[in-house]
Amino acid sequence: MADLDSVLAYTANLMSDIDKKLMIVLKDGRTLIGFLRSVDQFANLVLQDTIERIHVGKQYGDIPRGLFVIRGDNVAILGEMDDKKDLTQLQKVSIEDILDAQREQLQRRDEETKLRNQAMLERGLQPHGDVGSEDTL
Repeated sequence: MADLDSVLAYTANLMSDIDKKLMIVLKDGRTLIGFLRSVDQFANLVLQDTIERIHVGKQYGDIPRGLFVIRGDNVAILGEMDDKKDLTQLQKVSIEDILDAQREQLQRRDEETKLRNQAMLERGLQPHGDVGSEDTL
């Protein structure tokens, strides 16, 4: 019963954030920014005027997403935004530029993972992730 009480207390706290601009980091790593319009007993959220913010190095880009529904169990971090206190030292770039940079970053990570997995296999160690998958080689 203590778990239910903590969930209800968390949801009740979210009610005070209705109509405020929030930044939400999802468990899959995506960052969303929008105005909280609704919350239910499961901490499911409805954001309006939502953007997805993508960070790569010291650059970022915003992709408009509009109305966005988020399941409560997908939220990793949630906090109120204060546009007056923009302390970031990031450079805003176009959507195309940030998506290209993100694609390049993911390709570099994939290449590094393949090299690391290959080195582990050569040493007789089992790589992490999809064991035995040809993608790891």
